[in-house]
Amino acid sequence: MSRTGEDDGDLAPAPPPRRPDRTQWAAVTAVALALLFAGGAVTVASAEREEAPATPGTLSADAGFARDMAVHHQQAVEMSFIVRDRTRNEEVRRLAYDIANTQANQRGMMLGWLDLWGLPKIESGVEPMTWMGMGGSGDTGPLDGALMPGMATNAQLDQLRRASGREAEVLYLKLMTEHHRGGVHMAEGCVQKCSVDIERNLAQGMVDAQKSEMLLMADMLAKRGA
Repeated sequence: MSRTGEDDGDLAPAPPPRRPDRTQWAAVTAVALALLFAGGAVTVASAEREEAPATPGTLSADAGFARDMAVHHQQAVEMSFIVRDRTRNEEVRRLAYDIANTQANQRGMMLGWLDLWGLPKIESGVEPMTWMGMGGSGDTGPLDGALMPGMATNAQLDQLRRASGREAEVLYLKLMTEHHRGGVHMAEGCVQKCSVDIERNLAQGMVDAQKSEMLLMADMLAKRGA
């Protein structure tokens, strides 16, 4: 027998193909699942973008509430600054500061949303509270500057400016209680009608905070025999 033949006969048979062990199968499965979930995430994200609400229109409840409540808040800030200078009572001054600071910040947020939405801060030809179904009635207009529910008249603001001490405190607390009552009514309307989540959340926060302040002001009035 030739050398070559002897070599051929001595060769060991080829080993059978190796089957992937459990670790390899786990790795392959993990990659497949990752690709599957990634594809699903892209699909969900695309669907969310397609279903996202459009920017509120100028006659929407979102825009109407932002405009009207910005005006409503501005008067609360004004009244709070007036009483701060008309009394030395720290309890009333502290309440006035809290209301002025909170409502000035909220007013800035609402005006900022209107800018973000590309909408005017004043919509000509649209009466206040139209977004709640309370405007556009063809009436002669608000009485003496009281544009919305709870707002003080110009005469009441002048009276507050002339008052001092306990008289100013009592008048402010009464006017602000009515102001909050009207503000709560408007904010509850936004909670029901507005479509932007962050705005609805702000409105609900107004409802909760102002109801709490109304209870506080009732106690303060009782202390003053009013």
